Amino acid sequence: MFNDILTMRINEELDKSKKKQVYNNIKTIQSPQGRYITINNQKFLNLCSNNYLGLANDKDIIKSAIESISKYGIGNGAVRSISGTMQIHLDFESRLAHFKGVQDVLVVQSGYQANVTLLPTIISDNDCIISDELNHASIIDAIKLSKGKKYIYKHKDIDDLEKQIKIAEEEIEGIKLIITDGVFSMDGDIADLKEIVKLKKKYANIYIAVDDAHGEGVLGKHGRGLVDHLSVQNDIDFEIGTLSKAFGIAGGFIGGKKEVIDYLRQRSRPFLFSTGLDIAMCGAGIKAIDILEGNDDLINKLWMNTIYFQKKLIDLGFDLGNTQTPITPIITKSESKATIMSQKLFEQNILVSPIIYPTVPKNTGRIRLMISAKHTKKDLDNAIEIITKIGQELELI
Repeated sequence: MFNDILTMRINEELDKSKKKQVYNNIKTIQSPQGRYITINNQKFLNLCSNNYLGLANDKDIIKSAIESISKYGIGNGAVRSISGTMQIHLDFESRLAHFKGVQDVLVVQSGYQANVTLLPTIISDNDCIISDELNHASIIDAIKLSKGKKYIYKHKDIDDLEKQIKIAEEEIEGIKLIITDGVFSMDGDIADLKEIVKLKKKYANIYIAVDDAHGEGVLGKHGRGLVDHLSVQNDIDFEIGTLSKAFGIAGGFIGGKKEVIDYLRQRSRPFLFSTGLDIAMCGAGIKAIDILEGNDDLINKLWMNTIYFQKKLIDLGFDLGNTQTPITPIITKSESKATIMSQKLFEQNILVSPIIYPTVPKNTGRIRLMISAKHTKKDLDNAIEIITKIGQELELI
């Protein structure tokens, strides 16, 4: 009888993770997402969710989702290219296009799927993709699925980006697509789109794609994102978005010129061979846009909480890196310290996320705190008090 080599190898890797104290014990949530959530029948302060505006359990959004199911049913019944495109898909895409200020939008099942839908479809073997070294895993995987050549530039290093463009000019005949996260999810810093646009205007056949997963609902007028925030709408060719964060639902989208979106509907494999976004998510998404366009109260509260919380931590001596957004990393450097800190906070009924290799480079471990518009000042003060005590124990401050 043959040995089960795969199981043996997997068990060895899992044992190593546990011994190094970097094994991730995934928590089960027994309540809706909110400022507090229930785990193991206990109440925890939630500093771990991407639910920036608290919309994941919004009563009006839930009502809209239910009404959509009542009208269209629970399932699409087929891929969208056959008989699975419901009117509500088109209604949602139209609303998103207007909200983002683009000609057209294609909604897909997730933000990850959005990158996998776009890049392999538009990039040929005569083209190339020039990518920031800290771009999200979905971009990295989408590049791997693409036929074009890959170039990587140092994080937010415009000089190195220009160097890669010059190299590509010598080697590539077709288009050169620069792709970057809008907000970098592990550090909270933002892409210098204005400088990237200058390079687009300087060199021929340059296109720009921005994955603004953590900028949607956070930056820009009414939460329209980083592109709106920096007023570069006319110079960005593709806006890639995620609905599972500030929108509080699930799904992703690609926005751009009408003919490009039409081409994706005709040629992209995820669209052609996978059932489209849930009906409930379309109805919920329309209502989320209504809320965002209604006023900026939630966005203003999010930023008020962010500024207050981050200033307190910085004044105490914590290293928050280069964050420019509500993403609040406490840099521990040590992966084991990140894991231990998250465990100690969990014991104090605070849920945070340890971020360790391979999600971030080795020796850059951290816990990542995510601020919400729904947190109260008392919530944040209680968290700061406990974080300070544990930070002192671990010699972080």
